[in-house]
Amino acid sequence: MPQSDWLILLVISGLLILLGLGGVIWGKVWQKSYYNSISQRTDMREFLEHLPERPEPGAIRVGGWLAIAIGLAMIVVGGVFRLWG
Repeated sequence: MPQSDWLILLVISGLLILLGLGGVIWGKVWQKSYYNSISQRTDMREFLEHLPERPEPGAIRVGGWLAIAIGLAMIVVGGVFRLWG
């Protein structure tokens, strides 16, 4: 395998990890800001019961964790290609 192939794989995996971390942080900030804005309203039922559920922040966090996992797997594959390729 040419040297540039494993290097490209490592760069892409690094970008995936960065995007994943950004997604996890963005999901946490979004959920916190949403529930902080709800807690200041007079009707506190949605804040206390978390109903209706808002799947968006959780979905962003799950997508971020998946991107991190795929990025780490790609780093391992790139390292294997570097050593034995």
